[in-house]
Amino acid sequence: MLTLSNITLRIAGRPLIEGADLQIADGQKVGFVGRNGTGKSSLFKLILGELQADQGEVQLPTNARIGSVAQDAPGGKTTPLEAVLAADRERQALMDERERHPSAERIADIEMRLYEIGAEAAPAKASRILKGLGFDEAMQNRPLSSFSGGWRMRVALASTLFAEPDLMLLDEPTNHLDLEAALWLERYLERYPRTLILISHDRDLLNSIPDRIVHLEGGKLKLYGGNYDTFERVRREQRELLDKQRKGEDVRRKHLQAFVDRFRYKASKAKQAQSRLKMLEKLGNTAPPPPEPDVVFRLPKPVMPAPPLVTLDDVAVGYGGPPVLRGIDLRLDPDDRIALLGANGNGKSTLAKLLSGQLEPETGELNRSAGLKIGFFAQHQAEELVMDETPIQHLQRALPNERQERLRAMLGGFGLTQARAETNAGHLSGGEKTRLCLALVAIQKPQLLILDEPSNHLDIDSREALIEAINEFPGAVILISHDRHLVEMTADRLWLVKDGRVRTYDEDLDTYRRELLAGDDDGGRGARASKGNGKVVKAIGSGERRQKLAPLRKTAKAIEDEVKRLNQVKRGIERKLADPSTYSAATDIAGLERERQRLEAAIAEAEERWLEVEGKIEAVG
Repeated sequence: MLTLSNITLRIAGRPLIEGADLQIADGQKVGFVGRNGTGKSSLFKLILGELQADQGEVQLPTNARIGSVAQDAPGGKTTPLEAVLAADRERQALMDERERHPSAERIADIEMRLYEIGAEAAPAKASRILKGLGFDEAMQNRPLSSFSGGWRMRVALASTLFAEPDLMLLDEPTNHLDLEAALWLERYLERYPRTLILISHDRDLLNSIPDRIVHLEGGKLKLYGGNYDTFERVRREQRELLDKQRKGEDVRRKHLQAFVDRFRYKASKAKQAQSRLKMLEKLGNTAPPPPEPDVVFRLPKPVMPAPPLVTLDDVAVGYGGPPVLRGIDLRLDPDDRIALLGANGNGKSTLAKLLSGQLEPETGELNRSAGLKIGFFAQHQAEELVMDETPIQHLQRALPNERQERLRAMLGGFGLTQARAETNAGHLSGGEKTRLCLALVAIQKPQLLILDEPSNHLDIDSREALIEAINEFPGAVILISHDRHLVEMTADRLWLVKDGRVRTYDEDLDTYRRELLAGDDDGGRGARASKGNGKVVKAIGSGERRQKLAPLRKTAKAIEDEVKRLNQVKRGIERKLADPSTYSAATDIAGLERERQRLEAAIAEAEERWLEVEGKIEAVG
């Protein structure tokens, strides 16, 4: 489907990709990964023909349909449903031609072709895609001009999915989605029948969809088989092997050099010394693996007031009309970690604004601890940065009496080096803008953090650093995120915002995903919640326990993935053993049986390890 041959790409004279080769076969699903700035999006533009390579060749089938999400969100009086249907250009052209009343013979041809491409079913298909991305029937028929930019980008994504190109390129497709739409998209892409290339920093997405991973590093492309966890494991093993090989060479080199230095000028040992010199010349010189940059987020350690931080008693809140949320009975304590579930439009952001003080209750009572400082990271906060000001200037405006050295140290704690601290915000990458916004939230030393999609534009290593920072933060955290891994590694409790209410959700995210995708009374976008008022005992009570739980949960999930993989291999062997043709061929039946037994033992051992880890999780929690 796609071949890149000896590709070199320079941006503003800076080599981004050098001498890269890559082959992607028809029907493969490939994830592109790498740190921010390594050239993933530029590589997409190269494949799409929006950039030209300085050297090398991009080869695609002549008639292949290439699809990607338009950068400019659609607008105007067109409805989302009409915009998505228009993405099938052949169907739209045939429908337009039919409206012009051509000859009877041509009408017959048109009707035949419309039948062949399933034109009758197209509106239902387009509607299903839009529904999966969060558009109910009424929203599907509203003019696009009535939607925000994020919702219109969902329409652009829906249009690409509906067109079903032969090669689909998706660059961070979940950035404008809520968790519910992201889960739907994950299942849709799992079933996509054509070739897919995906840029994402969402670990769960990269584990469930790609069958190959391409890593961009140092201007090179390296292809790995399997999903992201497999790539991460293989790459770690390769680095360890290189490091071991390099250390062995260093020991051997020192030993040989010591012999040469000692006996070079002794006649009786001259031959041996000369031999050692030749061996030194031939000795390999394995370069050390490129260093892994240390990625950190340093959240402050504020002085915590006595609990509770916030209490709400029968609160209703809205924007002047009917309340968006009502009957809210909640309590927040210093070590709470709560993730909000619920489709966009159900009131998650309204609840966040209420807790942060941006909205006041219409009825009921809300109390905050005296002197409580609240840090609110909004999803679109980066758009409010002053683009011709540097990060240092942003912090100086927030803390005018603080020394510049201290401000630089604060920015360094969020990965903004001295050079980037002096760069205008308009020239920062998306990830750097997110870091700056998080720094602006953190400098006030809040005791309650409200984070609305904080991982957007952050690469995987940065997301892991953010998880660690949240787990070490001694205050309370309210989290809204489409990143399932981030939620699973940090949240102790789940609140479901739905039907104007906020309720405790007593199950886990896997259950929530199954309920969403199974479809229920509200079309697959609802979930079961408890009837309680939100005042429940916390599963995890302290930062220390939280820090212990995060790696345990990660280990448990890795073992689950391992068991799943082993079972898949075992089922493949069992299918061979059950196939009569296997016994008529020159097949090592005994070898297959031994491998099946080995896999069974490995599965049993992995399940024992899983039970042990789950026991530790239960003990800590």
